[in-house]
Amino acid sequence: MRVTLLGTGTSTGVPLVGCRCAVCTSADPRNRRLRPGVYLELPGASVLVDTPTDLREQCLRFTVDRVDAVVFTHAHADHIFGLDDLRVFNFRQGGIIPCHAAAPTLAALRRVFAYAFEAGQEGGGKPKIELVSVEGRFAIAGVDFIPIPVWHGDLPVLGYRIGRFAYVTDCSRMPPESEAALAGLDVLVLGALRYRPHPTHLTIAEACEWVARLRPRRALLTHLAHEVDHGNPRWPLPNPVEFAFDGLSFEVSHEL
Repeated sequence: MRVTLLGTGTSTGVPLVGCRCAVCTSADPRNRRLRPGVYLELPGASVLVDTPTDLREQCLRFTVDRVDAVVFTHAHADHIFGLDDLRVFNFRQGGIIPCHAAAPTLAALRRVFAYAFEAGQEGGGKPKIELVSVEGRFAIAGVDFIPIPVWHGDLPVLGYRIGRFAYVTDCSRMPPESEAALAGLDVLVLGALRYRPHPTHLTIAEACEWVARLRPRRALLTHLAHEVDHGNPRWPLPNPVEFAFDGLSFEVSHEL
């Protein structure tokens, strides 16, 4: 399975509009971060994790030419507002795209994108999607997706484990059973907003503590705010932790 990180920034993106800090004015391309999302190229299907606000730009920049399914983590704007950009894949592929999510996220998608589910004039077209409830392990093209429940403050969010890879974003705490489900990973992509405490996100230090417990072979921190300078961390990241960046791509087994 090939994994490409389409966006590794926080909800505002980086640079932050109107900001002239060292990161927002940095020449390092790793400090230019689009809203968070992932593209999975499985043996029999191509899958998006979330539809970020910047989805069209991400598809163009990182050559996303096909989307067979979407899995959603939760319904915050930065994770769903690119859903309308699925239309082009409906046009090109000639079919409906299944969208997998927990029931509250499905309800939010139906509310926010009500036009996609209403009869009426098509105009420029509507995204053709099928809402599929995630209630446990499920498969896409024969590949198992294991939902990993975590907490984003008081909001339940789903991470996903696919084989030896897991993606867990927008989190601040994790139940013991989810922690157990993340054992034996080759690559963990984990949300970590900034160095200062935040009520609904892990800090960099807290994420490193999680990695020390979970012991993946490689850990990539994502959902990074503009306080995080990719090339100049405030303190050395412990092995095997790295800052993720947009366009980072790697191969990892889709089998457990």
